[in-house]
Amino acid sequence: MSLARKNPGPVLIEATCNQVNQYGGYTGKTPAAFAKEVLELARARGVPTSDLILGGDHLGPNPWRKETSAVAMAKAEEMVAAYVKAGFTKIHLDASMPCGDDPKVLGDAIVAERAAKLATVAERAAKEIGARPLYVLGTEVPVPGGANHALDIVEPTTASDAQATIDIHREIFTRNGLSEAFDRCIAFVVQPGVEFGNENVVPYKPELAQELTKVLDKEDKLNFEAHSTDYQTEASLAALVRDGFPILKVGPGLTFALREGLFALDLVATELNRGYSRRLASTMERLMLENKGDWQGHYHGSNTEIALQLLYSYSDRIRYYWGLPAAADAVRELEDTLRGRAIPETLANQFLGRIADKIRPGDDVPTIVKLYISDVLDTWGRACRSIT
Repeated sequence: MSLARKNPGPVLIEATCNQVNQYGGYTGKTPAAFAKEVLELARARGVPTSDLILGGDHLGPNPWRKETSAVAMAKAEEMVAAYVKAGFTKIHLDASMPCGDDPKVLGDAIVAERAAKLATVAERAAKEIGARPLYVLGTEVPVPGGANHALDIVEPTTASDAQATIDIHREIFTRNGLSEAFDRCIAFVVQPGVEFGNENVVPYKPELAQELTKVLDKEDKLNFEAHSTDYQTEASLAALVRDGFPILKVGPGLTFALREGLFALDLVATELNRGYSRRLASTMERLMLENKGDWQGHYHGSNTEIALQLLYSYSDRIRYYWGLPAAADAVRELEDTLRGRAIPETLANQFLGRIADKIRPGDDVPTIVKLYISDVLDTWGRACRSIT
């Protein structure tokens, strides 16, 4: 919202199927509750709600993929309807993941058929409220959220695979009476060759995606959407936009910045109050070891390697733990410890790095953490504006 105030224009805010769904997701929010919260925040920050675009990301059976396809798809249809009725107007339909009774890999036709089923539900819900949602189709490889191992290179989607995905969706949507809905498809998700693992980032290499981007010469009404652009340089992001990826998705990169800010202030508090002793970092490590479900299967290696990944991985699985009561209490203790304390310039330079010169007297913990997040988010804003 702060970026939107500095640079007026459309503000795209998305929720994923795992974060927000009819059962609450891991945030505990339904689509209606999430939309209400974002709208209230926009009004409070002076951002015109007419500039807001709410998007649903990877809407499909993923949260229930361990169940049978019939059950998972029924729940996915209910979720899609809830998103549309809540006012989400950018709908990414992703039915690419196999369910409990599916083969390990789904054929393109099955994926497109399931996407068409979800689109039928979305169109029905949209008609009830007089909306005309825009669609994004397709998915990237690897799976959403970053890879769980070190990466050297990620192969871009081939031009033939991208064209085949577009063609089969167009054919099946048309066959199901959804040609008008397909005309409102603004982008397909493909893999441009970017990804991040726990400890490294694969940068965008335009020369590797040349054939892929030529697909857009034929499909001149479509764009590509790039996922997992977290941690890319500004130059790489600008190149993606230039090459036909005007929609750049970022998530863990922002929560990673939040964690950076909080942990940096944790170190400052330790220096200013020797009885404090990195309580926030210690609390988060303890919570993650006590509740392993949100990181096991993502972090690997020796105990020392896992300990580093828990707190510092690019995958930022720690983001699932900030909402726990004990984590919130630890953040409040950090705020209380630093409240009213001026941060000496020497400590700011030592621990607050790239945002040290942006801190002003009286800045509190939330304000300083927002500086970290804004510093990262501004990179995407500049990249997207670089081609306009």
